[in-house]
Amino acid sequence: MERKTLTHINGIEIFRRKIELLPKNKDLLSRFRSLRKGYVLSEVIFWKQVRNKEFHQIDFDRQKIIGNYIVDFYIKSLGVVLEIDGSSHNDKEEYDEKRQLFLESLDLVVYRISDNRIKNDLGNVMKELEDFIIEKFS
Repeated sequence: MERKTLTHINGIEIFRRKIELLPKNKDLLSRFRSLRKGYVLSEVIFWKQVRNKEFHQIDFDRQKIIGNYIVDFYIKSLGVVLEIDGSSHNDKEEYDEKRQLFLESLDLVVYRISDNRIKNDLGNVMKELEDFIIEKFS
């Protein structure tokens, strides 16, 4: 199978991944719409870094329904779910683990970022995301 180039990061070729059509619970559409209108500061900060293919020409989706879950960000061309862990994840370790196992069962890769780090260490967060993508998809 021929690998297709998605982009280059620091001169390193990044390849697309073929992800099958993902399940989508349409009952979550109204919740999805309200989440897209709501503003969590760390998500807004991160979105400003990646929207309109600003981050290495990679297309990010914000608030994506996958199965019975709504993920913070999704990179379709890589099959990567980006979750920003803030206070809403406190005391939800079991739920988060179940959710992550489901996403991984669909051959998706889950990448977690701390809400606090986005607010206070954005430059390093974006560098670490570059490093992660290079490690997994080059």
